[in-house]
Amino acid sequence: MDRNRGGRRLQGVGRPLLLVLFLASLLSQAAVHAESRDRLRVFVSIPPQKYFVERIGRKNVRVSVMVRPGANPATYEPSPSQMASLSRARVYFATGVPFEKTWLSRFAKTAPRLRIVHTDRDIKKLPMRSHRHEADRDGKSARRESAFDPHVWLSPPLVLLQARVVLEGLTSADPARSAIYEQGYREFVREIVDLDLELRRLFRDRGRAARFISFHPAWGYFARAYGLEQVAVELEGKEPKPAELAKLIRYARKAGMRAVFVQPQFPRRSAEVLAREIGGKIMTADPLAADWAANLREVARKLSDALR
Repeated sequence: MDRNRGGRRLQGVGRPLLLVLFLASLLSQAAVHAESRDRLRVFVSIPPQKYFVERIGRKNVRVSVMVRPGANPATYEPSPSQMASLSRARVYFATGVPFEKTWLSRFAKTAPRLRIVHTDRDIKKLPMRSHRHEADRDGKSARRESAFDPHVWLSPPLVLLQARVVLEGLTSADPARSAIYEQGYREFVREIVDLDLELRRLFRDRGRAARFISFHPAWGYFARAYGLEQVAVELEGKEPKPAELAKLIRYARKAGMRAVFVQPQFPRRSAEVLAREIGGKIMTADPLAADWAANLREVARKLSDALR
């Protein structure tokens, strides 16, 4: 009899407790959803930009990336669901990658309230160069130049310029959080400066002969920042002809190059031929990696090892 009464008392206590826990769970979920709705919705073109915006905006921004992992920003076409999501975003941070030339105007028509901010606006871009080393009559090598290089996010000094534009875009769209964004910006600037100094120390003793082969010309700004020279193979996505590849092989052998850097978004068959012919190896360097700072450190380490 006493045991039954004790059980009924426990049941009587348990039901209110379960109700309290259930209500607490509902309130917690509601708070999460409210926080999610309250965040500033932002779109960027490529993953490294998400890193920049989240460093400055912290938890107050909800960032969506247009070019999905593994995709090529030169030829990317947004999905219908991405186009629909644009209508809920307040800001689009562009960076000058090729697909934007076709799609930014369409984004503006799809989402008239969307503010498009060009983060590369203060950067003087370099022409993309391919060192296919076509010998002229004097035996000198000729460079081919093409459109301007969009890979400005791979140079920490240039990211400092882009970060300032991101700050302006966030504070303009969400002035109530200006102080938060300014604090995030200051901390991100310190991170960029520390990274830049670290990379400068890594490459400071390499000298003028510090050349490396990059199959796709993505690392020109990085090379320029740290006293290196990128020997790019492709130009405008076009692989070299057999005669051009043979000349590059002879040049690489003479220069003692033993590594060919490729990126995962492009085919690597010709790069493998080049690496095999110079007795070198393939190394992956992804210019679109999401963890921008960690990726630059990793690529810098690979380059430093290849230049020894």
